[in-house]
Amino acid sequence: MDGRMGTEDWTITETFSIACDKVSAHLQLDCCPSHSVLTCQGKNLMVHCVTDPSQTPLHLTGHHGHVSAVSFGKRRDPIMLCSASEDYVIAWDVDRCYKRAREGAVPSGTVIGTLLGKVVHICFCPLDKRVSACSGSKNYILNSKKEEVLAVLKGHLGPVTASVFFPWDPNVLVSISEDRTFKVWDVTKEEILYQSAVLSGSPLLSVYVTEDGKQLITGSSDGQIWQHAVLDDYKCRLVTRLDLHNIAEKQRRIQESQAQHATGISENATGDGVTVETGKPVLGIFTFRPSPFSAHAEERDSSCVWIASSDGLYLVNLASSDLLMALLFRDYPDLSFTLAGSLAVSQTDCGMLCVATALFEPRMALWDIVLPGGLDHLCSRLDKALGPMQELSVLPSSPPMPTSPLNAELTRRDPKPPKTAGAGKASGVKDQSLVFHTQVKSSGYAICSQRKMFVPKTNIQKKPQRPVKTTKKIDSLLSEYPSGLAAPSVQHSLVSASPTHTPVFCLQYSGDGKQILCGLGDTSVLLYKPSLSGSPSVYTGHNKAVSGVCWSHSCDCFLSASEDQSLRIWSPGSKEPTLIMGSDRLAKPVRNAQFYYLDKFLLLASGSCVHLFLCHLDNARHDIKRYEQKSFSRLVKRFSTKSGTDITAMSAINDFFSYIVLSCGADRSIQVFDVNVGSVAMEIPEGHSRAAHHVTQNKGSMYSAQTPDSYNLFLTSAVTDGIKVWDLRTSRCVRRYEGHVNRCHQCTAAFSPCGRFIATGSEDSSAYVYDIRSSSYLHKLQRNTDTVLSVAFNPATPELLTGTLDGRLGLFRPGP
Repeated sequence: MDGRMGTEDWTITETFSIACDKVSAHLQLDCCPSHSVLTCQGKNLMVHCVTDPSQTPLHLTGHHGHVSAVSFGKRRDPIMLCSASEDYVIAWDVDRCYKRAREGAVPSGTVIGTLLGKVVHICFCPLDKRVSACSGSKNYILNSKKEEVLAVLKGHLGPVTASVFFPWDPNVLVSISEDRTFKVWDVTKEEILYQSAVLSGSPLLSVYVTEDGKQLITGSSDGQIWQHAVLDDYKCRLVTRLDLHNIAEKQRRIQESQAQHATGISENATGDGVTVETGKPVLGIFTFRPSPFSAHAEERDSSCVWIASSDGLYLVNLASSDLLMALLFRDYPDLSFTLAGSLAVSQTDCGMLCVATALFEPRMALWDIVLPGGLDHLCSRLDKALGPMQELSVLPSSPPMPTSPLNAELTRRDPKPPKTAGAGKASGVKDQSLVFHTQVKSSGYAICSQRKMFVPKTNIQKKPQRPVKTTKKIDSLLSEYPSGLAAPSVQHSLVSASPTHTPVFCLQYSGDGKQILCGLGDTSVLLYKPSLSGSPSVYTGHNKAVSGVCWSHSCDCFLSASEDQSLRIWSPGSKEPTLIMGSDRLAKPVRNAQFYYLDKFLLLASGSCVHLFLCHLDNARHDIKRYEQKSFSRLVKRFSTKSGTDITAMSAINDFFSYIVLSCGADRSIQVFDVNVGSVAMEIPEGHSRAAHHVTQNKGSMYSAQTPDSYNLFLTSAVTDGIKVWDLRTSRCVRRYEGHVNRCHQCTAAFSPCGRFIATGSEDSSAYVYDIRSSSYLHKLQRNTDTVLSVAFNPATPELLTGTLDGRLGLFRPGP
């Protein structure tokens, strides 16, 4: 299979390649948009001008030992260069050296460090006034203008492998080490601001800090990548972790599956069923930044980075943990080597520059990577290549088709005509009951006759009419959801839903926010007031734990589904269910059930199918045969998954007309059903590393209106794989959330009515609230007594309800 993943237009040209006196696989090289630097004969430097190839390369001499690290400064005027060996650390002014070379003099630099040991990594601060040199287990902070050691940072237990200054604060530096940790330093005070735990079983090799999103990214020798959010006090919070090898293999499997589906032929990379796995150490992390005037600049400003490994360059979206592109060196046979020991990449207008050293050969080279149209054209191509063949939307753009299942109507049952006696049958009066269980007034035989006749009352005084007091509150119908307020963060109340500490598996507010449904593990359903005050109404009838509850759009009934293969529809105030659907209609337990299409249909997932029912609800009961239901249902359509896998989660919108139904399968896929067409419209293979147990959509509420595009967002949750937010229009994951703990329990998540926040349960007895625009959590809602299994936002006011494993309900509101 072609490993370039849609990079046919990319061209890698080897500008030049030079031989070394020995293998320099781990030599730090560097390049900038205008210049690149390589070592020559081990002790000298050769600076090549990229913007003017006709210019003679600049040779710099001054080191007595082999150069082990080189780095360019951050500023472009003047262009600074620093080189290090065991004897000297020298700072060079590139423009000044070019001028002296044209005058016939020998270019010279400034010695800023002497006998620091073997320096493996150097870097400039954002203002080019200081240089960090990593030698042994120490970081030396040097003055870039003269020989002066400003600070010595000691604290690592192993050799320091790299360091970098924070772009927004030149006084703060982060360093990584072979002890598998990173430390954030205050350079002026020589103090540690933050120290991480041991991240991996392999040494950390690379580190990068993004300026816009304040994200700290580290990579190890075994291909692990960690993304941390840097807080205001320079404490770091883990956002996501990904494995470069795993995401590359996932992309390869998806492409093989798509190719096999298109051609019917299974592709094999080697042709004999043998595959060769190579390690993917993270040798470097570099920015991917479109033009500031590009339409893609805001979307990819800080989320996309290039990950340099020994076999190629990988473009990774850190927000979604997806591999966008892989540029493999083996696909370009004209290169002098295809396995790199060290890499440095710099972005240009038309592509990228790359300087690399061979992993097993004494050779280094300069490569020019060109894409016709530049990186902005690459962004457009990625959006087209990764998007679906047809764009889907939750909001329908046309009325239902004439053959659509949504046009189905429920035929009314005509009353049975009275039976007439036949010609050959004997007619007669059968014994029938004259009265039923109701009381009948006496005929009056035992009462004495009245002596006084009826006398009308003529002195009746009319009572004055009092003004009628209406208790119905209409304020809530007129008020909008306060979308400008902060997210709920302060616990207002905590109540116990059951004295037996049974789990709270599901929660849901009614559409008007005035009632709360709570499904428990003891087979009961509780109906609470929104303030959780008073005793709840209890509805029983299931034989196993309640797995799901759902309100109707009109709020006059609700349903409950259970693991006992039954579904019941209830009316508030009635202890008897209006409709019961049992194992005679459903072969497998109901995973999810809900009202659909503004309460016209009943939608439920059982086994590998999504069932669409029409139902007639009637609360009236027969006077004698009270066990008979006047409510009934009829199956309209059954939708099956493509692969026949069992459905683990389902979601659809009932607040407005929509044709889209989402389902997650046990094979880790996400399938989108178009009910109007009656088939699967889109399938996302391997949406998670495990089967998703929860899916929900951004539905808003009757109190909060959002932009039409916002309704196309939905999220999925999977054990050990966090939360992913997807865009239905592009079928791509747009952001991933992994700050909470979810290792074994099926914790659910929810969108806020305003669409700004996401809340999720967690196994550390907390609930987490995320800003939908950031992968780092906003609030960690503690003071829960056990694992938070379910969460629900109030559609009318900014309140969050949580349900725990030990049967407690917590209500949270915004802080002061």
